[in-house]
Amino acid sequence: MALPTKLVLVVRSDLEANAAVNAAVVVGLSMGGRLPHLLGEDGADASGGVHAGLNPNPVPVLVADADQLRDLHDRAREREELTVVGFNETARCARDYDDYLRTLSGTPGGDVDQVAVAIFGPRNRVTGLTKRLPLLGSGHREDAA
Repeated sequence: MALPTKLVLVVRSDLEANAAVNAAVVVGLSMGGRLPHLLGEDGADASGGVHAGLNPNPVPVLVADADQLRDLHDRAREREELTVVGFNETARCARDYDDYLRTLSGTPGGDVDQVAVAIFGPRNRVTGLTKRLPLLGSGHREDAA
């Protein structure tokens, strides 16, 4: 049975593997903090060991170029039914969180470049925004095109 909601992570296609994984983890953790109901119950193995509950949603990690990512972020934020978390270049380059907030407060919104975006909401709405984006690792790279 398909879930009525969907969670998708999108990272910028020109990132090196380590930066892409870091960006996906940052937006995933930030999204998880906003949607605590996403975790399933803890489970026990046959030996009695307890394993922490996991997110029951599949979480595709997709890629988009910088312009596509900016557009996706902007369009998703316009939809009230979606929860959107962006990880931007200002945050990625900051030495600590206070440095990030200081720099961000002096950066016009149009100059905030996204590195990754997480989107959660009704399945059809999320799919409508992301269905044309390739999966990370599917052979699509911005510099290979």
